[in-house]
Amino acid sequence: MSQSPFGSLIGSLFGNREPLPSQLNIALISQYAPLIQTRPTSGRSAGPSFLRLIARGLAFRGHSVTIITGESMGGAAAVREADGVRIVSIAPSRASRLRSQAHQPRFQDLVRSKFLELHRENPFHIVHALDSSALRVGMIKRDHGFAMAYDVQATRMADLFAIMGMGQETLGSILGTGFSVGWKFLSTYFSHDRQLLSTADGVFVASPRERISLERYYLYPDAKIHTVPYGIEIGALKELTELPTEGNQPWLKIPESVHVAVTVSDMNETGEMVSLLRAFEQVAIRKPNSRLIVIGDGPRFKDIEFEALMLALGSKVIFTGDLSHADQVHAISRADIFVNLSARTSGFEPSLLEAMAQKKVVIGSEMSPISAMIEHGLEGFLVRPADVSEIRDLLLAVFEKRVPTEQIGEAASAKINALFDPEKMVVETLRAYRSIIAATGRYRRTA
Repeated sequence: MSQSPFGSLIGSLFGNREPLPSQLNIALISQYAPLIQTRPTSGRSAGPSFLRLIARGLAFRGHSVTIITGESMGGAAAVREADGVRIVSIAPSRASRLRSQAHQPRFQDLVRSKFLELHRENPFHIVHALDSSALRVGMIKRDHGFAMAYDVQATRMADLFAIMGMGQETLGSILGTGFSVGWKFLSTYFSHDRQLLSTADGVFVASPRERISLERYYLYPDAKIHTVPYGIEIGALKELTELPTEGNQPWLKIPESVHVAVTVSDMNETGEMVSLLRAFEQVAIRKPNSRLIVIGDGPRFKDIEFEALMLALGSKVIFTGDLSHADQVHAISRADIFVNLSARTSGFEPSLLEAMAQKKVVIGSEMSPISAMIEHGLEGFLVRPADVSEIRDLLLAVFEKRVPTEQIGEAASAKINALFDPEKMVVETLRAYRSIIAATGRYRRTA
């Protein structure tokens, strides 16, 4: 005889639940996640390295890990296995055409369809979505009995930090920025974030600022927020620096006597890059033997390139486009100073961490999660992205050796090595997964 709903409720209340499984079946979903690869022979690698670290570390401990992504694997195969992790690409040719904002719901349908196919084969215990591409997966969690966790990047919180970072310290700018932030919050919360957070059993953040914002402004319960400071794989970074780079890369032609600043941008917005270009214009006037290397590509590439041309920086700024991870690491190694002013990221921007690990002087946004790690003037510098004069002064100070660059670089490297222990990251992530699964009430906690 089947148990009545009342009997099921009583059983749940008094502990008639399955024990939390010792080995989990985990799905990681990310629209743009670069894929885990076996050791490359060409020096090409995939980030973000925390995804590789976490997935591989979980698999090493005996858990089943599947990455579902719309990123192409560069071949016809839709499924690949590397380091014990199954990687499933969602019809790459179709997905690549659907990843624009206008077609986001259709891409979410592809994600849900592929997820359900895999879930029927072997039910997942938890889904960890790195962005909002898994929203429609979260909406069916109760029907299919899995826990749902999101990275805070799945919300639009980073857009608010980006707006705040572009504000000026004038009354008009403060009022305008306040209005823009308020309007952006209301529009994104009611059109997107409220629904997404309602499907979340837990949310991952990387910094105290994100945690406080999520609790205070999004009214999300603190007990369901998990702080895991994802970082980079130091050992893999050292291996990449030892690999040869392509002989025709533009930064290889820059003489050693030339001062070099390097930046990485997704080029989804122009604000931070325009500030950096305007600051570098003033630097180039005083230091003609200086260059700015801009790594990255994106929808606003032409606008940013046009701004550089309008500032007469054509011969001073080198746009490399997208680079392999290995070549990006090599380009950063050529820098006297590394700049990344973006706040539109969850966790710590990998390129900033890699620059710090290489003992470079870095400039980051005071609105980004990196502000929780860097003490201004000791391990790097923090600026408001709109503050052109401060960015200019810092670039000149580094080029003119008016700051202790070696001391700052050593402190930055020491901070990275102390904070980002791979074992600790995996352990903390796994602990959070178990807490999220147990909090759903479907399982009882085990020792």
